[in-house]
Amino acid sequence: MELAFLIEKVAVVVILFVLTLTIAAYSTLAERKVAAFLQDRVGPDRAGPFGVFQPLADGGKMFFKEETTPNGANKWLFIAGPSLALLTSFLGSAVIPWGQPINFFGRIVPLQVTDINVGILYIFGVVSLGVYGIMIGGWASNNKYSLMGAVRGASQNISYEIAMGLSIIALLLVTNSLSFKVIAEQQHGINWNFWYQPLGFLIFLVCAFAETNRVPFDLPECETELIGGYNTEYSGFKMGAYMFAEYINMFVSSAVMATLYFGGYNYPGMDFVNQHLGTTWGPLVGVAVLLGKILAFIFFFMWVRWTVPRFRYDQLMNLGWKILIPLAIANIVITACVITFFDKF
Repeated sequence: MELAFLIEKVAVVVILFVLTLTIAAYSTLAERKVAAFLQDRVGPDRAGPFGVFQPLADGGKMFFKEETTPNGANKWLFIAGPSLALLTSFLGSAVIPWGQPINFFGRIVPLQVTDINVGILYIFGVVSLGVYGIMIGGWASNNKYSLMGAVRGASQNISYEIAMGLSIIALLLVTNSLSFKVIAEQQHGINWNFWYQPLGFLIFLVCAFAETNRVPFDLPECETELIGGYNTEYSGFKMGAYMFAEYINMFVSSAVMATLYFGGYNYPGMDFVNQHLGTTWGPLVGVAVLLGKILAFIFFFMWVRWTVPRFRYDQLMNLGWKILIPLAIANIVITACVITFFDKF
């Protein structure tokens, strides 16, 4: 029994790893296609039909490209920086419930790597570790531009983690749970948390842009001021690791937002579909629905990148400390008052 349980977990981890890596790789193609669409261009179309093999070509180029290490760099930390960034980006997906338990040849298999009752705290812990990859890489490069980008990244992540945490507190008042599995189950059908916490979702969304260093919050890698930011001295596969980490973080952030606020694998008419498709194919529809929500968020990330200009650094800090944090605190107070009022009646 223990061996079968271990095989199940390993299978789910491998499938999730391949899925995450594939979506991250093809997000690079989607980014270029979306940019081309918004700028009235064609985009990549040479590597395979409609450019579908472009991520493979880019990955091969990154893998075989010459890697250089600056003479004054700390070589071990120079390697540890992108490695840590890539590692922490994968860890967040472990607590996401990707669907209802599925009947696999007579055995009920949960579509979640692990269900811990403090899943949200786990996500915040992993996110807070991710900044070390940027800090270590920027410091170990022995480049002032890289170090400045690393300091920007650290201060930006710390600032926006506060507002993100406060926005989650209001959600916890509604759900009474820190478990992603419980929160997803509570949003059966279309009873999504977004209807109860629209302001909290908006704050979380803005903070997600800052945490993933996406435009308009890409100050740590601002090429107009810092050449390339914290990854200026990187090339080859190490540079590719930082790039993949950014896209994986975007995927995981989209999965978290879809699960916390938009029902995760839940959708209208889910009971009807499960009744007719059974416990094998029914949960797969929920998985497809969750992936559709994630892809919609990823498209939104890309749309904003090619639409909104970059903030100045003082504007970024003012937004985090003077606007988002007070709004998040006000949202907590309003949510608590509403819950207290309705509990009395």
